[in-house]
Amino acid sequence: MSEPVITRFAPSPTGFLHIGGVRTALFNWLYARKHGGQFRLRIEDTDRARSTEAAIDAILEGLRWMQLDWDDEPVFQHSRASRHIEVAERLLAEGKAYRCYCTPEELAQMREQARAEGRPPGYDGRWRDRDPASAPAGIDPVIRFKAPRQGETVIEDQVQGKVTFANAALDDLVLLRSDGTPTYMLSVVVDDHDMGITHVIRGDDHLTNAARQAQIYAALGWQPPVFAHIPLIHGPDGAKLSKRHGALGIEAYRDMGYLPEALRNYLVRLGWSHGDQEIFSTEEMIELFDLPGINKAAARFDFKKLEALNGHYIRHAEDRALIGHLQALLPHLPDAPQLTQAQWQLLEKAMPGLKERAKTLVELWHSAAFLFAKRPLEMTPKAAKWLDEAGRAALAGVAVALRELQDWTLENIETAIRNYAEQADLKLGKVAQPLRAALTGTTVSPSIFDVLHVLGREESLARIADQLAPPQQPQG
Repeated sequence: MSEPVITRFAPSPTGFLHIGGVRTALFNWLYARKHGGQFRLRIEDTDRARSTEAAIDAILEGLRWMQLDWDDEPVFQHSRASRHIEVAERLLAEGKAYRCYCTPEELAQMREQARAEGRPPGYDGRWRDRDPASAPAGIDPVIRFKAPRQGETVIEDQVQGKVTFANAALDDLVLLRSDGTPTYMLSVVVDDHDMGITHVIRGDDHLTNAARQAQIYAALGWQPPVFAHIPLIHGPDGAKLSKRHGALGIEAYRDMGYLPEALRNYLVRLGWSHGDQEIFSTEEMIELFDLPGINKAAARFDFKKLEALNGHYIRHAEDRALIGHLQALLPHLPDAPQLTQAQWQLLEKAMPGLKERAKTLVELWHSAAFLFAKRPLEMTPKAAKWLDEAGRAALAGVAVALRELQDWTLENIETAIRNYAEQADLKLGKVAQPLRAALTGTTVSPSIFDVLHVLGREESLARIADQLAPPQQPQG
């Protein structure tokens, strides 16, 4: 490519940064990084009534958490209104736009008539060639684009292929509202041109917008960007993605315990593929991502697949990295305690066993709760069943074997428990499960050998002793 690739992500700060927006940002980021170009961020905050600082912060924080770094400072569309107005006035001066003095009542009547005649509602162009001198008093005009009425507008889309629009079906859109503020359609064209955007990668719900924007580019004599309209994300049932499917803010995925690298990997496969490969490092994504590999059909969001992929990334993550993720997550979890440095060190020591079973960081955290439980431990009903007469007898016997250990190593712990089970003619599970109940208060944990090793000799033997002590009789 002769010119440097410049892509952009242009969200509106009127709500959370949803999962479809994150995927759009990811595709733009990957394409720019693949070609050694730039990925720009533009906040399209022209809707002043609905744009909020909280939404802007959520967008910036969400992109940072996903590690999608942008180049240069973010562009705020509202701050460029004077430039948008300047371009509209240029089109007006060149006879490529005109003032329209239609009243709201006239526009409503126009829509009603179109509906009655079975036509799509659109502006009929009645002020297109009228003399402004005949304008009614007291009406602040809008400025409309004089769209071509004959022929076709063709978009050579990198995903959708050649898409043709009959110009007769595209009416004269508003460039400046009656209060003088620019519209989205004008602002996007001016900003993309001024920012040097070479590739516009966005949802295919913008495909008709591309035709309208291409007409504005042509009227201004500007080179349009390359368009690539990607399919939307649907739920597993094929319906439009809703909150029950996963159309949540990106912060919700963080709080549910997903790793950003797992979410990036999952999203890149939603609508794009490279053979049958499922797992991609960030470097592989950048190297292999291309626009022709994007599917035209809508992708389907599947939480089970995301969880499975997240579990893969947790199992293969470095223990210290998982500690960092948990430290960032805990402030967002209800009732999560503040851990001391010694407790974080204990958690890191337990991580090899904990991470094998967890699909999310939240699961990982809950599975680690036994490490910080106060004595005597509360038993789940299932765990309590393992501490019946036979279970307590096995617990008492293995406790003797463990107390005799001089060197509390993983290998020695395993040998002692297996030897006891063999001498007592018990299956290993008949020893391990009462031990697990006594040490964790549950029936699910990492390997019992790992649990004993991580808790240490003193804490382990104390927890076992708690369960072997005779129950206290109520006083009085």
